[in-house]
Amino acid sequence: MSGLIMRFPKGKAKALTLSYDDGVEQDIRLMDIMDKNGLKGTFNLNSGLFAPEGTTYPEGAFHRRLTARQATETYAASGHEVAVHGLTHPFLERLPENLAMWELLKDRENLENQFHTIIRGMAYPFGTYSDATVDCLRKAGLAYGRTVISSHSFDLPGDWLRLEATCHHNDPELMGLAKKFVEETPLWGSWMFYLWGHSYEFEVNANWNVIEEFAAFTGGHDDIWYATNIQIYDYVQAWQRLEFSVDGRQVHNPTATELYFQEMGEKGEVHRISPGGYLES
Repeated sequence: MSGLIMRFPKGKAKALTLSYDDGVEQDIRLMDIMDKNGLKGTFNLNSGLFAPEGTTYPEGAFHRRLTARQATETYAASGHEVAVHGLTHPFLERLPENLAMWELLKDRENLENQFHTIIRGMAYPFGTYSDATVDCLRKAGLAYGRTVISSHSFDLPGDWLRLEATCHHNDPELMGLAKKFVEETPLWGSWMFYLWGHSYEFEVNANWNVIEEFAAFTGGHDDIWYATNIQIYDYVQAWQRLEFSVDGRQVHNPTATELYFQEMGEKGEVHRISPGGYLES
């Protein structure tokens, strides 16, 4: 087993995830589209900017933030991830470190108390950051930070605190990338398609058809793992903890996660290793 490739749950070679920001009313329609097609994703919220209860928006207002009660009803039992987006959506890199830390930790604390879960993900407000900002995420116990950089690739992140997306949903290459992702199978690695945006943009641009077509095309495939951002992160981290003997013939899984890998080659055998399990060839 000296030549190995990570595979996702059930031996799948591909994973797909979405990431949408700001906690707006249009997330409800987006989530419905995702659920109908079996897609999973992460919603990045500013807990300090929830709309006051009873808020009504004037006609033509597109950026309609949810109230805290609406946010709980929308995301809490949805099966999707909730993540940090900064307490008040500031340019974090322009703040002194103590204020940047407050924005991250207070948002995290509020969301953890609201949704009764441990929050470990994050999307940078405005997509901007610095090395000091990245260090703040690390100190705040956040596992990943999504940027607004489009890689136009399916490579797994080299730096999860500077996480690049495959593309934004308005990218002209969206469906070309989706076609490649769905119709091809990676032989020498594992792929992740990462889509990001703001759901209110579909209303602004009158193009809900973009996400409807993407979801219908990419959803429902047996060889794709549909997961939240943190689920993919946790799986990759667990896989990287596998312990191999010097000659590669023995492997131990010290984690609580069922893991999969494939031997190199077009017809390489896929192996499953249970939590705490050993394999020997």
